[in-house]
Formats: sequence, C-alpha cells, structure tokens
Amino acid sequence: MGGQGHAPHGAAPGVASRLAAWAGGLPGRLSGWPLLQQLGNLGQAPLSEAGLGPEAISARTQAVRSRLDEPGVEAVPTVCPYCAVGCGQLVYLMRGGPGQPDRVLSIEGHPRSPINQGTLCPKGAAAYQLHFNPTRWTTVRYRAPYSDRWEDRPLDWALERIAQLAKQTRDATYVERTPDGKLVNQCTGIASLGGATLDNEENYLIKKLFCGGLGMVWIENQARV
Repeated sequence: MGGQGHAPHGAAPGVASRLAAWAGGLPGRLSGWPLLQQLGNLGQAPLSEAGLGPEAISARTQAVRSRLDEPGVEAVPTVCPYCAVGCGQLVYLMRGGPGQPDRVLSIEGHPRSPINQGTLCPKGAAAYQLHFNPTRWTTVRYRAPYSDRWEDRPLDWALERIAQLAKQTRDATYVERTPDGKLVNQCTGIASLGGATLDNEENYLIKKLFCGGLGMVWIENQARV
C-alpha cells in the first residue's frame, strides 16, 4: 500500500519533463499559428483584406499538392456526354508507360470553355462516376430472331451488326428514280431519331451523312418531338 501511495510522487519528474519539453517548443508552434500570422500582418494590407492572404495558410496546407500536379499528368479537353448544352470538360490522364494503358484521374469543368467557363451541373460533375462504375454494363443484350433468351454480346459486335443491317436495308430499299423518271436518290427503309444530347454541330453532320450520303428521308430529333 505504501508503494502504491508514493507512485504519483515518483511519476512527477516524468510529467514535469514532458511539460518542460512542451513549453520549450511552444514558441515555435505559436509562430506558425495562422491567427498570430494574421495579427502580425494587419498593417501590410487593407483591413478588409486582413487574414485573406498567405498568412492565413498553415505550413501543412502549403505543403499539400494535388495529384493532378504530378509529373506525367495531362489535361485533355472534351465535351460533357449528357445534354446538348455541350459544356467543356478536362479529363486528367496519367500517361501509361510502354504497353500500359492511360489512367483517368479526374474529370472537371474546362475553365476556358465559353459555354460553361469551368462550371458543371451535378450530372456533368459526376462524369467520372459514369465511366468508372462497377455496375456499369459494358456489353449489349441481344435476342436473335425467334429466340426465347437474351445473350451478352460485346460492343464491337453490336456496332458491326448495326452497320451490316444498315447496308442491307439501304440496298433493299434505295430508290434512285421514281416510276415517272424523276431523280430522288432516297432510302425510305431507314429512319433516324436523334437524342437530346446531340448539339448543333453533331446534328449538322448527321443530316449531311444520313440525308446526303445514305439518302434517308425521315430524320428527326427527340428534342423537337
């Protein structure tokens, strides 16, 4: 019992040494305190700007660097894939080495875009999650004629299938002249319904390709319907 009663007295020198060490380092810690830095720089800027300059930033914050500033990171301009506004985006890529794919680090608004000037709506700001989502489908569902089940097919197969069917349909329904000899160069077996994500430039190219190239007559857009 006597030994236990004297334990606090034995620990006192240790506590005192820790307190002394803490007090000795106190001036250095206080010198880096943003509040004291702000008070010390009151006369160097207007009062309305006091505490808004570098003196308000701690050394720890100044040492923080974005991963987008790392060597090898490249900003690639692109357009948001959602609505027809066409907001500019920057895709930050970490270029891979030989035989290694590039890695997308972030997708942000493009500050030099005259449309959005760096701002994005909630959907555009979440574009990274659209591309890198574990639940995103990377295949298409296909059901063959007269089949009773769906199959998973790769995207490349689907694009090739669409091209083949478009070619077959155009060849089967293309009309160069009417029975009375009038030149029409039209294909009435294919129709096009564009989506609201298409901007003016894309609709222009679609009209040129589908009407002038394939001879399609029925070309419409969901935004107008």
